[in-house]
Amino acid sequence: MSSRGGVIGINTAVIAGAQGICFAVASNAAQFVLSELIMHGLRLRAFIGVAAQTVAVPRRHARAAEIDNAFGAMITATEPDKPADVAGLMSYDVVVRLDGVPVTGVDDLIWLLNGERIGRAVAVDVLRRGQLRSFEAHPTERRSK
Repeated sequence: MSSRGGVIGINTAVIAGAQGICFAVASNAAQFVLSELIMHGLRLRAFIGVAAQTVAVPRRHARAAEIDNAFGAMITATEPDKPADVAGLMSYDVVVRLDGVPVTGVDDLIWLLNGERIGRAVAVDVLRRGQLRSFEAHPTERRSK
């Protein structure tokens, strides 16, 4: 709760033996997920078939590419015949924008791969060997196992 009594987060886990340490989800994220659950019965997520990690973007590469990113999401693996692989994305590509929105890490990439992007063309801008390159991926619906 904020000092004005507004909800700013929702507890998701508590470690009782550690002086009551709590983990929370931001209220705006929880509200978004709740609306997805009400409308669809589940959280729709887009899937491109990559594993990634957050990495720093070398300043000289950012300047050369005329981007402001200090960080991006480096692809560490692509699944064969999945949207990223079909689009031509490769390991070590650093995703810096998705549909024109800056990607400053894996969290941004996950957040931007929402249900609105399922089945439509998505522009993926990456740094490959220090050069800015653009690709078009067609995300599919992420299926839970």
